[in-house]
Amino acid sequence: MHGRDAGRGEGVVRDIRQAGGEAEFIAADVASLAQVRGLAASVANKADRLDLLINNAGIGSAGPGRQVSADGHELRFAVNYLAGFLLASMLRARLEASAPARIVNVASAGQQAIDFDDVMLEHGYDGGRAYCQSKLAQIMHAFDLAEDLAGRGVTATALHPATFMDTKMVIDAGVSPASTVQEGLEATWRLVADPSVEGVTGAYFNGTREARADAQAYDLDARRRLRELSERLVDA
Repeated sequence: MHGRDAGRGEGVVRDIRQAGGEAEFIAADVASLAQVRGLAASVANKADRLDLLINNAGIGSAGPGRQVSADGHELRFAVNYLAGFLLASMLRARLEASAPARIVNVASAGQQAIDFDDVMLEHGYDGGRAYCQSKLAQIMHAFDLAEDLAGRGVTATALHPATFMDTKMVIDAGVSPASTVQEGLEATWRLVADPSVEGVTGAYFNGTREARADAQAYDLDARRRLRELSERLVDA
């Protein structure tokens, strides 16, 4: 289990153990690619197998304006998308060795096409646009992974878990919640463990229903450009 706050993380670990489960907490701030690499290395060192990767860390649209990550990338693009891109790359071998395994990108119905002339939104920044393009990038990444991992026993899907759940992200944005965290959990858990979606890959879901993502997600050239940009950014 991953998070930034060790105190809160260890509290969740205690709750899981008291409920009869097992868990271990690994602290990392995914706004830093160095810490993402450290997270992946820790997982690989601690776990003999890896059945599942859920890319769920995210920053919403609210905030003080354009911010950058520790590596100088637009913060929402870095946290919501680029961290998961790097994690999937670094943990791919362990996932393949553990097949059948699943990768789930927790995205959003809020999607906006990426402007490859200004991916980092240095001109005319808008938090909503930053959030929406990062979420579309997650879906494009899932589609790419599905094609690349075909026949290797690892599936990749993305989903919009629920609309305006009662999370800190939604509340901080000044939006009235329209659904619960439990609803989002159930939709996500379905892609994580439900036998009915065994083998389903390269798909985007709105809740529990397969849905159509933004048109750019199906644009092979756009996905190639995003993949090549991402590879350059994580290798820099």
